[in-house]
Amino acid sequence: MHIFSSIKESLSSVLPIALIVLILSVTCVTLKAGVLVLFLFGTILLILGMSFFTVGSTISMEPLGDGVGKTLGKRKSFIIPLAICFVLGFLITVSEPDLQVLAEQVPTIPNALLINCVGVGVGLFLCITLIRNKKEIPLRTLLVIFYAAVILLAFFAPSEFIPTAFDSGGVTTGPITVPFIMALGAGLAASKKGKNAGEHSFGLVALCSVGPILSVLLLSIFYKPEAATSTYEIIDVATTRDAFRQFALALPHYAKEIAVAFAPIVFIFILFQLITRRYHLHNVLRMTFGFVYTYIGLVLFLTGANVGFMPAGRLIGAEIAGSSFKALLVPIGMLMGYFVVAAEPAVHSLKRQVNEVTNGAISQKAVAFALSIGVSVSVGIAMLRVLTGIPIMPFLIAGYAISLAISYFVPSIYTGIAFDSGGVASGPMTSTFMLPFAMGACEAVGGNVMTDAFGIVALIAMAPLITIQVLGLVERRQHARRVKKFHNEISTIADDIVFFYGEGAVNE
Repeated sequence: MHIFSSIKESLSSVLPIALIVLILSVTCVTLKAGVLVLFLFGTILLILGMSFFTVGSTISMEPLGDGVGKTLGKRKSFIIPLAICFVLGFLITVSEPDLQVLAEQVPTIPNALLINCVGVGVGLFLCITLIRNKKEIPLRTLLVIFYAAVILLAFFAPSEFIPTAFDSGGVTTGPITVPFIMALGAGLAASKKGKNAGEHSFGLVALCSVGPILSVLLLSIFYKPEAATSTYEIIDVATTRDAFRQFALALPHYAKEIAVAFAPIVFIFILFQLITRRYHLHNVLRMTFGFVYTYIGLVLFLTGANVGFMPAGRLIGAEIAGSSFKALLVPIGMLMGYFVVAAEPAVHSLKRQVNEVTNGAISQKAVAFALSIGVSVSVGIAMLRVLTGIPIMPFLIAGYAISLAISYFVPSIYTGIAFDSGGVASGPMTSTFMLPFAMGACEAVGGNVMTDAFGIVALIAMAPLITIQVLGLVERRQHARRVKKFHNEISTIADDIVFFYGEGAVNE
């Protein structure tokens, strides 16, 4: 993909949410000029960052994940590949920027403890995905077993930390993790070379999203953290120079943070190349440039999202919830949710892989529309919870029960895509814009942030499971109609031949 075409794609993804914020700022929300300037600067960085990331991950992260997947898939033994999968899952997860953002907003569990706990969960479940691939275990079977375990554990966990546990499953699969893990799944599936290889290309993100939920639920049961309120201070920005200074100060911080996050990926690339000699020199150079592009893109994107979007989301939520028109939280949240998912970097990786694996049979536009509808509905439910304080568990139980039930009526590939899309949809835009939006609204109405605001990531990760599979149901029905129409046409042609030439002509 060329950088200019990527910029065009990023513009179409980010501008809608920017326009919504601008319209809100001159109608029903009073934003300080400094916050608005931060948001506009952040929008520019988001567009540039997403453009560099998309190009870079395509030529570096995806080929690396595919190569590692094919190599592991060809090995007959289990011990070494399982150990490699655990280490890969742990290293990539503990460095995931989305997880760092979530950990900083959870005041009751030490950051390192929460992050390492989630890393162990992902590492273990990446091992399970390898076993699933080797033994050809149906994805829906594993999903039913593990989500049943999740729901069971949730009844023993403190209610204040159930939303955090489910949120951790959503943010774990972020911009660094998703391209690599999805390509790893494609590589594992390609090593099988069977008729079901396409189905096995998906499902890794889905299973790796379950591990953190289980591990954080267990942590909350045995660690017994005490509830606390989060604190957040919005820096006062008076001039455009002050706004620029905020980004200049934040840029080195995020450059260092992404360098630490990126180090395991680069280490894996170097080690894998030294051991396997898989890539030719020109491929190594191309992938090296890709890693540089990906790094620059992530630094720009996360700087723009954290410095520019987080305060805007927090203030908009607080302003709307504190007004006499607080019911507008639901439709405004749904509108923002519809467009914000298009700005998630990993969504582009998902759409591209779906298009490649299915040879265009499942269009990128259809996947994007289903994702937007799902996220829109989930944000609407999240805003309803903020206003009313309804517990999250009934929504999660109903949502996962429906999505798992539908999985028995759609082609398996749609189930894999749907459960992968749940993790992909809940990326950095969710943790730096939608979560602060919910937290600001919750504080304005006097709600409990830990129980009412947290959980929006979990709901965003859940709704696409239903909408993508509904897309599969629609496609299956249309396919049945096309087949029926084809058989009717063949039957008509056969009847015409019989009429003109006799039955012998049909047999011939």
